[in-house]
Amino acid sequence: MKTNHVREKLKAGKQAIGCFLGLGSPSVAELMAHAGFDWLVIETEHNGLDSAEIEHMLRAIDGTDAVPIVRVPSSNPVFIQRALDMGAMGVLVPMVKSAEEARAVVSATRYPPEGTRSWGPLRASGYTFDNDDYFERANENILVALILETKDALDDLETLAGVTGVDAIFLGPWDMSLALGLDPRHLPLPEIDAVLDRMVELSLKTGIAAGAGAGTPEEIRERQAAGVTFLSYGPDYGLLVQAARAGLEAFDRG
Repeated sequence: MKTNHVREKLKAGKQAIGCFLGLGSPSVAELMAHAGFDWLVIETEHNGLDSAEIEHMLRAIDGTDAVPIVRVPSSNPVFIQRALDMGAMGVLVPMVKSAEEARAVVSATRYPPEGTRSWGPLRASGYTFDNDDYFERANENILVALILETKDALDDLETLAGVTGVDAIFLGPWDMSLALGLDPRHLPLPEIDAVLDRMVELSLKTGIAAGAGAGTPEEIRERQAAGVTFLSYGPDYGLLVQAARAGLEAFDRG
């Protein structure tokens, strides 16, 4: 089993940059992996990818040093187990509402006695050729990240951050805005900026990485300076939209 260098970086307080892959394309996944991102999140909450398609994207990433993470549709342990058995080295879990739910998420990523994950990592263990090493190292190599996007989780953020096994908390600005009764189309918003400031402050106290997205190089620099360590740039379709718009605006149609 490969060592999860992103988890090691985050636990050491170092920064790591990644990208969300929403287009569902193995070719785009492979391109982004070769680009040099530390981690890549395969989106499965907001698109129609099935398990076979996720596997193709994982294969595309595997030939590089990028750490593959799957954004599962929910905290349902079946989704978590399936993602890990297919070869993901981490999960990003949306809409978590409580520390109890966070503990259940961690448990679903760990084999007994540390958790409740069922054995069956077919692709993850090299189709059983790597069974011994995978079993011995999986618990310490799986990254667990939660998306902060509910009012319940925000109200209980300190307790949530104290859950053993949670490596990162990532701000979901659109759903967090909606949860606070704000219009996300008006982002950036001071209320959401305050949430991120609170996350970074908590990160310094607990060691859990604070995660947030950036859509431009300038925002990357701002996030880094602010103390965000689990930093995303993109998503893939966002970068494509930016490039398309820039080219079309530069074109003189006469």
